[in-house]
Amino acid sequence: MILTTYGRSSGFCIDPIEKKPLNHFLPGSAVLSFGTAGCNLACRFCQNWDISKAREFDRLTQSASPEQIARAAVLSGCRSVAFTYNDPVIFAEYAIDVAQACHAQGIKTVAVSAGYICAEPRADLFQHIDAANIDLKAFTESFYKRLCAGALAPVLETLVYLKRETRVWLEITTLLIPGENDSPQEIEALSTWILDNLGCDVPLHFTAFHPDWKLKDRPPTPPQTLKAARKLAISLGLRYVYTGNIYDEIGQTTYCHSCQTPLIGRDWYNLTLWNLDGSGRCKNCGTPCAGVFDGPPGSWGRRRRLVDVANVAAD
Repeated sequence: MILTTYGRSSGFCIDPIEKKPLNHFLPGSAVLSFGTAGCNLACRFCQNWDISKAREFDRLTQSASPEQIARAAVLSGCRSVAFTYNDPVIFAEYAIDVAQACHAQGIKTVAVSAGYICAEPRADLFQHIDAANIDLKAFTESFYKRLCAGALAPVLETLVYLKRETRVWLEITTLLIPGENDSPQEIEALSTWILDNLGCDVPLHFTAFHPDWKLKDRPPTPPQTLKAARKLAISLGLRYVYTGNIYDEIGQTTYCHSCQTPLIGRDWYNLTLWNLDGSGRCKNCGTPCAGVFDGPPGSWGRRRRLVDVANVAAD
């Protein structure tokens, strides 16, 4: 079997790391992001459907070797490379080779994935990944079967594997869809499972849905739904819970779980406040903040810049 998307991408872009979203992994830094085409799930609400549902030749517009990608990341001032836009599970061979080339250049790697993968390829892929955001789409098997043509159990297995058996920095995103997965009962069940199986320090992002692809009969997620979900998850014991795809500085700020001092302020993807010392501890009380911190924060902000990787790497 040959991976026909190897070395070919739907495009390269420099993003803020917070857009992945990763709030506790090298905050403020730039990440070189790319994907290929296709997906192993069939989510009716896909927000990147033009890429994930595309035939390979429709969207694969750029070619780049793993070494070119790593060099472009270095020359562009990126701290990491992200496999995103579609799921790296389906281009794992390419992602692994890129990750190895990146590590050779001191560049970290990020996987943005639905976590729907079997045990053996899961271990092959994630041994080369430094940070991951896993899309936990809902907390019922019926949702996964009806709206994703998949299953919940393998995703939960991936989350447990990443937390307990790897050194991958892990964050989780759940897109809240009105009338589908946004009930207080489901939010409580999801949050409690995370607390019991992954611990209180795994960041959880509740993000807003907008009608797209084949689920256009639902309204956008009201901001108050996201804020209520965040409040509930925090009340159950999760320390780092965020809102996304809405304007909500409070819901996107990181707080010290001990003294409640704001540690990292955010205005969308711009960092507005930094109250961590050089080792990632609260400057007020000295309590560690969970995450991967390396000196002062980056200053990339909310910029998004397209990159011609082949030309950059040739310079």
